[in-house]
Amino acid sequence: MKIATPLSVAMVFIAACAIPVRAAAQNAQTPVATTACPAPEDLQPAHLWGLWQVRFGDEVATVLFEKHPERGESLRGAINRNSVQALLAGDVDDGVLTLDESDDGRHISAVWSGNVVAGSCGKEFTGTWRRANDTTERSFVLRKLPGWQ
Repeated sequence: MKIATPLSVAMVFIAACAIPVRAAAQNAQTPVATTACPAPEDLQPAHLWGLWQVRFGDEVATVLFEKHPERGESLRGAINRNSVQALLAGDVDDGVLTLDESDDGRHISAVWSGNVVAGSCGKEFTGTWRRANDTTERSFVLRKLPGWQ
């Protein structure tokens, strides 16, 4: 019996997510300006669609953002931490990313607040993740993976 490694699990997750994200980006109602490097105030949710890597110190996870089906000017997605997923929803406004995280799809389990890194063209954010039910707080660095515009 072959045991799945974290890398093989991540590759399956990436492959499974690639088609829906690209389809969602093609069906966007609001076109994204084709500037090579948008200013923080020009960032729109569509600039963030795609696959990202997030680091909380030594912990690494993947995040997939796509168009929010009910709120076109918002983000929806999921974070995958060692094959455990949580849902994400939020906004980007003037280079500030705010996200709600939910472990069960009904209650907010954590909140994220981050700022776009100067000169990153909207492909890197740094900020703070806070658990909702206690005072746990962690810094994060969120970077868009290559090949996802």
